[in-house]
Amino acid sequence: MMERQLARKKLGGKEKIWTKDFILICFANFFIFLGFQMTLPTIPLFVEHLGGNDQLIGIVVGIFTFSSLLLRPYAGHALETKGRKFVYLIGLLIFVISVGSFGFATGMFFLFFLRIIQGVGWGFSTTASGTIATDVVPASRRGEGLGYYGLSGNLALALGPSLGLALTGVMSFKMLFFVCAALGLMAFLMASKIHYKEVEKSSVPVTNPKWDIYEKSALQPSMLLFFITVTFGGIATFLPLYSAQKAIPGIEWYFLIYAMFLMISRTFSGQLYDRKGHQAVFIPGAGMILIAMVLLAWLPNSFILYVAAALYGLGFGSIQPALQAWAVEKALPNRKGMANATFFSSFDLGVGIGAIAFGQIGHIWGYSSIYLTSALSVLISILLYIYLLFKNKQAESL
Repeated sequence: MMERQLARKKLGGKEKIWTKDFILICFANFFIFLGFQMTLPTIPLFVEHLGGNDQLIGIVVGIFTFSSLLLRPYAGHALETKGRKFVYLIGLLIFVISVGSFGFATGMFFLFFLRIIQGVGWGFSTTASGTIATDVVPASRRGEGLGYYGLSGNLALALGPSLGLALTGVMSFKMLFFVCAALGLMAFLMASKIHYKEVEKSSVPVTNPKWDIYEKSALQPSMLLFFITVTFGGIATFLPLYSAQKAIPGIEWYFLIYAMFLMISRTFSGQLYDRKGHQAVFIPGAGMILIAMVLLAWLPNSFILYVAAALYGLGFGSIQPALQAWAVEKALPNRKGMANATFFSSFDLGVGIGAIAFGQIGHIWGYSSIYLTSALSVLISILLYIYLLFKNKQAESL
């Protein structure tokens, strides 16, 4: 409490969010996410350019997610032992070098290798970035601050895919990847100006760090996030194919509307979390995602596609910062990095498993079954949340 009072910066009676360090981490996050988002729709095109088929495209896309997932626990440890600055700058540098090297890949093996390296950089940099944002945001406004921080990534999501596709029409893949690397370099330069929190040594010795791969206090929100992000695999990978199969135009507008409503939700959901807690955010947000999945399973026309995009954006934009704040709020000061690593690992795992599983489900039962299965996954998260809520209340009453 004393440390928090000493660190408090007042602004209109509230602790200040928009400090120099917070602005820098938001801009650094925007540029690295923009470079990343520009590669999402263009990497499959590049694989095709190299002569790869659909199966190879899936492997190249998926291998990145799993290499990022495997490295996050190590990133969490390094944040508490090596420091935030070391992990963040190393992660950004690895990302810049790997993406900048994509254009030199002339065969699939080298591209696989570079995607694994990119996943390492992404896992380190995004785990560090979320932890740094948690450090610089006042605890009393953590939900609100992380919501604003999330806007930087959401804005990149709105701009990146369409910008990447547009640039493929006017420049070579090599130049495109150089542009993406340059954006990562801008993030690196901004990150180098941040004043980082010093590593706090734990008074409790770690007996077996080899198997210390998650933070226990972050498990509950991370499990809930897993069942929500499973839906990402079905949307990012198969929605364009599904809409084309049903001859429904406007798929490019889906992602723009989704990103717009995601940003809108970030402006109020964090404040709602700070005032009322996750009870006021999770079930309404998950309910909107559930309805969006049912609408996508139905999908009669473009209007329903856009309604689903808006609901999904509002729902996920409300849930993600609330769950992240929940994941770190009970972690010890020297375990914030591992809490963030646990949280984002569940994000990666949900996306990766969702993409692989839905590929099989869609092949056997058709694309609409993907979104019915996604709705079931969201329903599981709601039921799990209710169970955890009652369990935690019983534990508090003892």
